[in-house]
Amino acid sequence: MTEPVVEDLLREAAPQVLGVLVRKYGQFDACEDAVQEALLAAATQWPVDGVPDSPRSWLVTVASRRFVDEVRSAEARRRREETVAALDLVEPGDVEQSDDTLTLLFLCCHPALPLPAQLALTLRAVGGLTTAEIASAFLVPEATMAQRISRAKQKLRAGGARFGPPPPEERAGRLRAVLHVLYLIFNEGYTASSGPRVVRTDLTAEAIRLTRLLHRLVPGDGEVAGLLALMLLTDARRAARTTSDGVPVPLAEQDRSRWDAGQIAEGLALLTGVLGGGPVGPYQLQAAIAAVHDEAPSADATDWPEILALYELLERVAPGPVVTLNRAVAVAMVHGPRAGLALLGTLDAGAPELAQTHRLDAVRGHLLELAGDPDGARAAYLRAARRTANVPEQRYLALRAAGLT
Repeated sequence: MTEPVVEDLLREAAPQVLGVLVRKYGQFDACEDAVQEALLAAATQWPVDGVPDSPRSWLVTVASRRFVDEVRSAEARRRREETVAALDLVEPGDVEQSDDTLTLLFLCCHPALPLPAQLALTLRAVGGLTTAEIASAFLVPEATMAQRISRAKQKLRAGGARFGPPPPEERAGRLRAVLHVLYLIFNEGYTASSGPRVVRTDLTAEAIRLTRLLHRLVPGDGEVAGLLALMLLTDARRAARTTSDGVPVPLAEQDRSRWDAGQIAEGLALLTGVLGGGPVGPYQLQAAIAAVHDEAPSADATDWPEILALYELLERVAPGPVVTLNRAVAVAMVHGPRAGLALLGTLDAGAPELAQTHRLDAVRGHLLELAGDPDGARAAYLRAARRTANVPEQRYLALRAAGLT
């Protein structure tokens, strides 16, 4: 079996295996170390020896042994003998029928942790993102994020957090954190912050899988359904998002016949089922915006006034610089590029964390191009290309700049 296939198997199994060990032994940090060792062993052995019949059971068994070995080596002889005697290896036969991933999600979103730490720890333990990728998602230095994750683990351990469903009074807050985490995992997969690919289907697929599980767990929650609809309506365009050599294709230039009609239909059905049934949250509004794009037969037929109205509502419900950035595009499409550029100008000083990324300059380049300012657009595209760590995006932005010479 090829290494990419093994990598996909390991990414899918990792949070499930970690959930099994934490449920059994209760020591999050030590369990994660044991799982990482098991994953390393699998990545080395499976491409040579073949993938076992039950990959998850294999990983659980190896990780469990690593955990027990660590207990044996770390404690004094008398205490370790007593401790090891009380520890049972997880039996492979008990593994396959359970998936503790969602319980692990709720553990990572424990109220003892501040929200940034909840998000970071969950992205690391469940989403499988690297520390660098998580740092990019939060717009902070990698070293800062590494410290945040380490402190989150220590706080969970010191607080005696238990592995299990959250109590009723904590459920709503933990659910909001879980939704935000799944949203970030999907976004990192759909537009990777770094690396050789625009789309990381391993992350988008995992985010959709976890959100489906969450929707089955809380089918009456409108924001869970809204997030799943948003993911499906966005992921439906994946096949048309890049050229054959991996360069991004803007939404307006995509071949819409390549969009996944089944995913669009499922997303629209989910959205229709929740809109009007209760308070409208930010995920439902973003799904509604995605639905307007997906239902348009062509770029020229897009209902931009409706999209602008939805962004204005979203900015009232969940204000933020990224929402304003996207609203600026809608303003440009309805009122002209100069109006959009004026709104972008408010972000230069008002959102310094966004101004340090490539996103602001990439949008500015697009609007300057629409406004008939090729020199300004070229300069903005080149600044954006220097600020992104994603190789295909660098190529795309450089090509846009070169086309304006």
